[in-house]
Amino acid sequence: MSRTTLPVADTAEVRKHARVLARRHTRDLGWMLALHGLAAVCALLAPWLIGRLIDEVAGTTTADTVNLLGLGLLVSLISQAALTYWAVQRSCRFGEKITAEVREDFVDRVVGLPLSTVEDAEPGDLITRASRDTDALTNTVRYAAPETLIASLTCLFTFGALLMVGPLTALPSLLVVPLLWAGTRWYLRRSGSAYRRRGASYVALGDSLAETVPGARTAEAFGLQHWRRRALDRDLAQAYQAERHTMWLRSSWYLLVELSYAVPLVATLAVGGLLYTSELASLGQVVAATLYVRQLIFPLDDVLSWTDELQIGSASLARVLGVSKLPADRAPTGARPSGQDLTARAVTYSYVPGLTVLHDIDLDLAPGERLAVVGPSGSGKSTLGKLLAGIYHPGSGTVRLGGVPLVELSTGELRGRIALVTQEQHIFRGTLQENLTLARPGADATEVRRALEVVGAGEWAAALPDSLDTLIGSTGHELTAAQAQQVALARLVLANPHTLVLDEATALLDPATARHTERAMAAVLNDRTVIAIAHRLHTAEDADRIAVVEKGRVIELGSHHELLAASGAYAALWRAWHGE
Repeated sequence: MSRTTLPVADTAEVRKHARVLARRHTRDLGWMLALHGLAAVCALLAPWLIGRLIDEVAGTTTADTVNLLGLGLLVSLISQAALTYWAVQRSCRFGEKITAEVREDFVDRVVGLPLSTVEDAEPGDLITRASRDTDALTNTVRYAAPETLIASLTCLFTFGALLMVGPLTALPSLLVVPLLWAGTRWYLRRSGSAYRRRGASYVALGDSLAETVPGARTAEAFGLQHWRRRALDRDLAQAYQAERHTMWLRSSWYLLVELSYAVPLVATLAVGGLLYTSELASLGQVVAATLYVRQLIFPLDDVLSWTDELQIGSASLARVLGVSKLPADRAPTGARPSGQDLTARAVTYSYVPGLTVLHDIDLDLAPGERLAVVGPSGSGKSTLGKLLAGIYHPGSGTVRLGGVPLVELSTGELRGRIALVTQEQHIFRGTLQENLTLARPGADATEVRRALEVVGAGEWAAALPDSLDTLIGSTGHELTAAQAQQVALARLVLANPHTLVLDEATALLDPATARHTERAMAAVLNDRTVIAIAHRLHTAEDADRIAVVEKGRVIELGSHHELLAASGAYAALWRAWHGE
């Protein structure tokens, strides 16, 4: 099976989304910037007051003037502290609100992915976007973005105050502008693509780990440890090189930035001294200008420091937004099926262009019929099941429900009529009842217990410490593989679709439990269409008809007894199953 590489949004889309977020929270953003701006103005009064105080003391002044200037200095510092407190409080709330929205938006995007894409996507890609990228993006919107805005505003106000002290004393600070401009431009032109490459390298490393760890025993059994280790070492080396390259970019840029901090301070002192000796500036002006330049370093440092975090966040946002760039896998027309009959006509399917997996499949399933699909491994059974469930769409031909192509049904409409249960399942962190009512919100405890009884799980569920209120999933009560599969089957009973596709859904259960579960389900679901991808042939024996799939084709179709009498492929499988 081929793997789908999820797309990545471009720079224009990232900037557009950032503007959308800003417009969505204009009021909060305005309050935050206003409070930080007022705090910055109060902070700017201190150097001016100190300069004025020096000039007053150097000249002829009175104690009242000195006291007044000292009082103003004290008031400005207290005001700055109070405004900064309120501003930081606003910033934290703003950051948490944006963080929550970003995470919720991402979950909505992932949940809305086409099911075929989820099936085919690289596990490491989805995991990395859901964990590493969302965490990096959270850090950006919580800290980097607001801190950069605030620091930029402070830089602007500080430079304005520096000009007001005296244009001549402000000139030396401009020496750093060309240096910072050139260095930052050099960094930004290289860092975006570098961080994207770093993200891609972590995806490859995650994929290798996702493939190696669960299959460690298999690799050991076949003596493939060295081969898997080499693959991991290769991906780790690529991630290391990508990380090292971004670190080199940061280190080179930071060296230039640190140099840029010293230049304007020294230049202001030197030029200010010359201006003072030439009587073009007072001592207070030189001191105030020097303090402003010194004060300018801190917000400027914040801007430059957070720029790196913004680059990381931008790369992560590009990957998160890329999820929504996938085209929809269906085009709902609003048509409603006129019945429950499921048909496939001349259906073909390919994972890779030019390599057809299923060939010219024709099937007719009457409402309430139970069809078993059997065949050797790799014959296309599971692919056929996913086509009939509407997960995949035919390359040619159509699969229809009640005369309507499955691709023309919305996801909600389709899932309300056809459900797929595989041997893969997930237990969410929560109570047993919460895990089950995901399939039908609002189901009461009686309905939940009945669903558990149907799948043979009533006894162990009743024996749990808190019965249906027992916390299961991560950090909760640990369920066995068989119990987890029974929970998945109980969800199916609660969902109550009229057509079921069971892709080896009982493969993880022991034979006795599996047989009991299958018979219990058959007794309750006897008026539903059931397509069972059979792993154990006794499942096929109970079916109304059996479809034998080999090399992507249905080569036999009939009842158990009819196919045994035909002495064809199914009869050979049956004899092999029973050791004859």
